[in-house]
Amino acid sequence: MKSDNGTVYMIRGHDADEWVSPEPAEAVITEALFDATDLTEDDIDYIGSYVDAAQLRAVVGDGDDDTISFDVEGNEVTVTAGGDVTVV
Repeated sequence: MKSDNGTVYMIRGHDADEWVSPEPAEAVITEALFDATDLTEDDIDYIGSYVDAAQLRAVVGDGDDDTISFDVEGNEVTVTAGGDVTVV
């Protein structure tokens, strides 16, 4: 997912004592979609076509917002500032 500031990265929930590595938000979100639904890579478009990178960054990067929700092929995806992704 690209924007003027580059790829949006997320850090998923973790223990304060363990080392973590940021992951591209697109990879985290698509993995959550694949785990929660029967969707495949052929079923979904680039995540940036469903959610604006700047709005996603305001949640997972800048911390300006607590959550963002958007629709991906009839599934509501919610991303939190803590890096949690829920698919309903």
